[in-house]
Amino acid sequence: MHQLTLTAKDNVMLFPLLSELAEAHGTIEDPELIRRAPVLACSLPPHLLEFLEEFRTCEPSAVCLVSGLDMDERVLGPTPEHWRNTEHASTSLPQEIFFLLCAARLGDVFGWSTQQDGRIMHDVLPIKGHEHYELGSNSLQHLSWHTEDAFHPCRGDYVALMCLKNPDLAETMVCDAGDLDWDALDVEALFEAEFTQMPDNSHLPQNTAQSTGNPVQDRLRARSFALIQSWNENPVKRPVLFGDRHDPYMALDPYHMKKDDWSDRMLRAFQDLCDQIEKNMQDISLRPGDCAFIDNFRAVHGRKSFRPRYDGSDRWLKRLNITRNIRGSRAWRPSAADRIIY
Repeated sequence: MHQLTLTAKDNVMLFPLLSELAEAHGTIEDPELIRRAPVLACSLPPHLLEFLEEFRTCEPSAVCLVSGLDMDERVLGPTPEHWRNTEHASTSLPQEIFFLLCAARLGDVFGWSTQQDGRIMHDVLPIKGHEHYELGSNSLQHLSWHTEDAFHPCRGDYVALMCLKNPDLAETMVCDAGDLDWDALDVEALFEAEFTQMPDNSHLPQNTAQSTGNPVQDRLRARSFALIQSWNENPVKRPVLFGDRHDPYMALDPYHMKKDDWSDRMLRAFQDLCDQIEKNMQDISLRPGDCAFIDNFRAVHGRKSFRPRYDGSDRWLKRLNITRNIRGSRAWRPSAADRIIY
């Protein structure tokens, strides 16, 4: 793991910057804040900028962890019952801005119109009634390991998690592609576009609001839901591996992959890859103030089960999607400046 711990001096330096930006912008969803984030990030401590740049350019690990950001649970208040309850007056806005600025050093943040009402920054917390769903809001069952948004051609290069609370130290599971024995796998088969990948449940209409109140946005989002439905009914065939054959990138989500028409060779190659991933899975318990940046090309991730409390003290994370090629999604966004994919 690529890891850096902020010092007390770092936190003292960051406090006025983050407080000033929080007062000026009021919400992490402010388009002007998101637009300025790459420039504002230059004000972060130089050693942190160098650390993030090394992770971005040299790929020393599939996980980058920045620890030690000051976090006061008394200021945070209770964990919300639902992500919809966090829209206004965030109690963690300074920390969210720090998280955003770090992310902006790796690429451009973006959101999905089909997830959490089109927000850029998501809340990850247990929701009553979701305990056994295959969603990030579940709790009593494992969240199966996966590539984030593996089904979509515009999936992010990184998925990032910032921990606000994790009282039971629930474990995030990560497998780094660098830990796999590629010589023991049928890499050529896994590079073939023969694997059917379906959309995950978080993009289904029932898991977001039915209307934004904006007719244009509603029309575009309806188009997105229709496309997702078509992909569910007629899954697109894609490779599981891509990039360099000796050190490949991965894109797979076994829970949402339809295997009915795979050849025996494809089934064996895929199962052997999954077995190796299971064998090399590592557990990470995020603590308050931890910001983890997971390379979505080089890692799969999930989460172990935990027992929710529903008393305001539950595990609470923030999540960002980051891309290094925002132009690659231009056909999916209403304007060049827009950061929501429809």
